[in-house]
Amino acid sequence: MLRISAVLLLLAALIAPASAGELDDFVAGQMRDSALPGVAWAMVDGDEVTTGAHGVVARGGDEPVTAETRFLLGSISKSFTALAIMQLVEAGKLDLDQPVSHYLGDFQGKPAGAITLRQLLGHTSGYSTLQGNSAPADTEALPDGIARRAAWFAQQEPDYSPGSRWEYSNANYLILGRVIESVSAMRYSDYVAANIFDPLGMDDSYVSSGEPQGAIAQGHVPWFGSMRATEAKWSGLGSAPQGGIVSTAGDLARYLQMMMNGRGDILSAAGKARMLEPASDASPGYGFGWMLDGAEGSAYHTGLSPGFETIAAMIPAKKRGVVVLTNGGSGMGFAETTQLRYGLVARALDLPPPGDTGRAMRIANFLSLAAGPIVLLLAMAWAWVKRGSLRAKRASAFGRFSLWFPLAAMAAVAWMCVSIIPQLFGVSLATLALFQPDMALMLKAIAILGLVWAAVRLGIAYGGRPASR
Repeated sequence: MLRISAVLLLLAALIAPASAGELDDFVAGQMRDSALPGVAWAMVDGDEVTTGAHGVVARGGDEPVTAETRFLLGSISKSFTALAIMQLVEAGKLDLDQPVSHYLGDFQGKPAGAITLRQLLGHTSGYSTLQGNSAPADTEALPDGIARRAAWFAQQEPDYSPGSRWEYSNANYLILGRVIESVSAMRYSDYVAANIFDPLGMDDSYVSSGEPQGAIAQGHVPWFGSMRATEAKWSGLGSAPQGGIVSTAGDLARYLQMMMNGRGDILSAAGKARMLEPASDASPGYGFGWMLDGAEGSAYHTGLSPGFETIAAMIPAKKRGVVVLTNGGSGMGFAETTQLRYGLVARALDLPPPGDTGRAMRIANFLSLAAGPIVLLLAMAWAWVKRGSLRAKRASAFGRFSLWFPLAAMAAVAWMCVSIIPQLFGVSLATLALFQPDMALMLKAIAILGLVWAAVRLGIAYGGRPASR
């Protein structure tokens, strides 16, 4: 009997989540090999919360990151918006299957007016990722930015039929933020503070309104293998419902405890459970403000803002959760925070370690982009060296075609660099520059130098006499 008990204890130790010390050692090791300035984390195990932090608030400074350091959460904010919607549903003020036009007059008579609140919550509205990232920038910091942006989205016809497919879009949660304002007769920021932050004791959290309302970590963006402080403007109210909440590791631990406690408090136990179920058949991997992994029984959400990357994850059945907040954005293969964030989550929740994240391919792509401008500069020098051969091409039709075709080809490459490639990330080139300025700079350099090379080549070919034979 004693032998069996000993075996059971050993098995329990093998499957137990990592201890606080082990997590701290893992983070310290990752930080040594990373350009990341700072990270704060919190682990929840039932009623117990363990926190940790490494690094500094700003690169080059000496103020340490702590569990009370504030970070911009990015899209983890969507879970707060979804929670607010569910509170209003339970108060009898909202019906998830009503069209948005029932609550917002700007949507009446518009194609987007038929979208239901449930479809907005589950990202099946038909708005695309690119549409969600295309709201007018000049509305970002305005006091009525949420209302203005919702009205703008009302004028946009969704790219897909509502309910037909899943596609992540910030438009959905911006519109939900406006629904909250309209139904509650409160500003979004005031509603979240009064109905979520205050009851949970999240005293260090707030909704960004365009200017810091308290000390916050400096964001950093990738810069050719390292990181530099971001010059991006502060997130304003116009981005609040989908990505503008500011919080700490300690406050988010309280938030996760509430979501997993199985009790009715600021939301009923049934309401919390509904948030952590698939929003619809078209949204099997997304609930209400949470991404879902049925195999693991986990719910999580990542956050990405200029200079910040975050993740909050939990396994409600085990009442176990983890939060990781960083003040640096991942580069393309270099200066990444991916291994740190996902590795810490896996260890804290006793999940399999993250597999291949495709980093090798991202490194190859980054190096290819970096080589592009160099190759084009060398090609200009080579054109001058071979100027005699270029000028000789003027004598035949095929030769003239070979002189002019590169200009058309480089125009196409420039279009790909400034438009098509950024759209693969669901953003414009200007927005990409906020998150990955080194990559955006390389794309611009290739677009410009490609056209310059083609023009220089033509100038050399037609700028002198053909070589005598």
